[in-house]
Amino acid sequence: MLSRKDLFKDTLRKAAHAWKRIVELRLTEEEASLLRQYVDQPGYVDLHWGMFVPAIKGQGTEEQQKKWLPLAYKFQIIGCYAQTELGHGSNVQGLETTATFDPKTDGFVIHSPTLTSSKWWPGGLGKASTHAVVYARLITEGKDYGIHGFIVQLRSLEDHSPLPGVTLGDIGGKFGSGAYNSMDNGVLRFDHVRIPRDQMLMRLSQVTREGKYVNSDVPKQLLYGTMVYVRQSIVADASKALSRAVCIAVRYSAIRKQFGSQDGGPETQVLNYRTQQSRLFPLLASAYAFRFVGDWLNWLYTDVTQKLEAKDYSTLQEAHACTAGLKAVTTSATADAIEECRKLCGGHGYLNSSGLPELFAVYVPACTYEGDNVVLLLQVARILMKTVSQLTSGKQPVGTMAYMGKVQHLMQSKCAVKTAEDWLNPAFIQEAFEARALRMAVNCAQNIGQAANQEEGFYERSPDLLESAVAHIQLIIVTKFIEKVQQDIPGHGVKEQLQNLCNVYALYILHKHLGDFLATGCITPKQGALANEQLGKLYAQVRPNAVALVDAFNYTDHYLGSVLGRYDGNVYPALYEEAWKDPLNETVVPEGYHEYLHPLLKQQLKLSRL
Repeated sequence: MLSRKDLFKDTLRKAAHAWKRIVELRLTEEEASLLRQYVDQPGYVDLHWGMFVPAIKGQGTEEQQKKWLPLAYKFQIIGCYAQTELGHGSNVQGLETTATFDPKTDGFVIHSPTLTSSKWWPGGLGKASTHAVVYARLITEGKDYGIHGFIVQLRSLEDHSPLPGVTLGDIGGKFGSGAYNSMDNGVLRFDHVRIPRDQMLMRLSQVTREGKYVNSDVPKQLLYGTMVYVRQSIVADASKALSRAVCIAVRYSAIRKQFGSQDGGPETQVLNYRTQQSRLFPLLASAYAFRFVGDWLNWLYTDVTQKLEAKDYSTLQEAHACTAGLKAVTTSATADAIEECRKLCGGHGYLNSSGLPELFAVYVPACTYEGDNVVLLLQVARILMKTVSQLTSGKQPVGTMAYMGKVQHLMQSKCAVKTAEDWLNPAFIQEAFEARALRMAVNCAQNIGQAANQEEGFYERSPDLLESAVAHIQLIIVTKFIEKVQQDIPGHGVKEQLQNLCNVYALYILHKHLGDFLATGCITPKQGALANEQLGKLYAQVRPNAVALVDAFNYTDHYLGSVLGRYDGNVYPALYEEAWKDPLNETVVPEGYHEYLHPLLKQQLKLSRL
């Protein structure tokens, strides 16, 4: 209900209060991070901690970190991450902002040479940030050395006014009522702004006092660590957002009753309809699947970090492909699933008070930020094609690509499923998904090989390559779910329920992408039909525990923010009460009645004479 100005001020108020509590309670960095999650409203703090600080940690020298990080940690400066421009987003190498070294002043001149070089979208930039890590083309001795990061002060630390040569502001309202409108996404232009040479982030490369460009001994692969961390957190956020939407839809579907009344008896719970189950239970299973693969990614980040410190870069490419692909697949699936949950709640799901429209609006940018999903999947596809090309050389694939080492077996294997129950065997599921992913990748590689040149073939086959990348990532999610279920899980009956959800997820993906499995000969049409038959049986097994499975997320009513997803199920009184809170109901007779409605009803509208 708040105006944009009031919403932004509300965000500032909450962020300041959270920081006050963090200081008062002397929270650790990890504890403070958890507390900030409860603000649950996008704001400048997200970019300060999530992008600005990690950029200095990852790309700054020890001296730079000692200078800038204490200021950032105490909020004596507020930072953002100024990379995306009006004319370039995913194509980072196409950025136009320049940073030209001037040996006379021993500094860089930051400049926006064109309108399209304006920085556009960085969160926190519009109104809050005092500093930014600005990405620009480094030019020294007349040569362009490509994109590098620079710490640039944007606003005065005394009165917050823009510094000379800096033009900046907010880019305007965005999708939804509240959603990301609490964030001051900004526009920024530089007019020959000078900064000292030591404000170039110099961990990976430096410019000397004389203007010589020098690469450092630090390997560029270290940047992968930050990338894995950021994408791991995005996958974890996907699980949280999806589980919130599913929690609302499952609870409301258990309360809502429609049709099915016999002899004046009660109507049927919507959750008991197979059409509702077949749309909703796969989303419930996906929420669990994304949670487990997110937990695994957390482990992967630790593993990658340790290997980087030991100068072992053998798994980096595979880790990049894995995290990029999981970011793309989980965010796209989650955005679609939140909208599906809104539809599953019928007309009431369209009300803001359901919590679903705002959840969708605040979540859907995840499909674009930190890498457009299509671009990321094409990066995964490139690595898949490279891996396929190396199979004949005897080089064994590692990590999540290790299954490709079984190329001879998987290219010829026949699915052994004979009954619907056979689809409950994790070995059969695993092999079907491995064969599908490998065969799609090999088919793409063969088709690219027939083109005049590799790049042209990649371009022509890019839609197929996208599907190949998705197949690889879905295999990873299924594999991690199976591995989780095979662990020792405490609690009576918990393992059985997780097994059901694991099978629902796998067979739902198989059903949804049945064309892939059939076209590659991984399964027969009969086996596809048996999988669908088993899926129906699994829905019946999930139904008695569906509400308990969303209660297990342990979300408070306050956190869910939904009258439909209330824990006590008291939906209709809450809907009725919420309606009266709307500002439109502050007066019985609406404003504008005397000017417009009354003259209309009394036939007293003044008509112009034509």
